[in-house]
Formats: sequence, C-alpha cells, structure tokens
Amino acid sequence: MSEAAFPSRITFDDANEALALARRAATSGAAELDLSGLTHFDSTAVAVLIALRREAPHGPAFRGVPANLRKLAGLYGVETLLFGPNA
Repeated sequence: MSEAAFPSRITFDDANEALALARRAATSGAAELDLSGLTHFDSTAVAVLIALRREAPHGPAFRGVPANLRKLAGLYGVETLLFGPNA
C-alpha cells in the first residue's frame, strides 16, 4: 500500500501548496496520506482535507491524524466525513 506524507505546516498562507501536494498524492495512486508530521495548523488544514475529500470522495485515507486536528474537525462537524465512522 503506497502512502504520501503531508507537510508539517498548514495555515492560510500554506493552503494552496498543501492542497497541491495532496492532489498530487491522490492522483499518484497513494492509498494513504500520512498526517502524523502535521504539527502546525489551523482551520485551513480542515478546509484542505475537505477540498481533497470533495475532489476524490474515495481517495486516499488519512492516517496518523493529530489529536488536535481530529478535535478541530469534530468542532466543525466533519470528523466522520474526513476520518470515517470510527473516528
């Protein structure tokens, strides 16, 4: 199973770069995107993941999701959409 790493930082200023990287990973056939290295983020990270999920509903799974990112997605009501029903 192939996997791609996500950048360590996703904020408003980094959004386009992060989305481009995620799109490349999705189109390269990566089965998973590793988010474990994501250490600095804001709500932009949630928006980037939603955009990717919207473009590729059955695209790469997200693994290594930082707890705070999971909480942030939960606050926006999109945790299940992004990380599955067992999130």
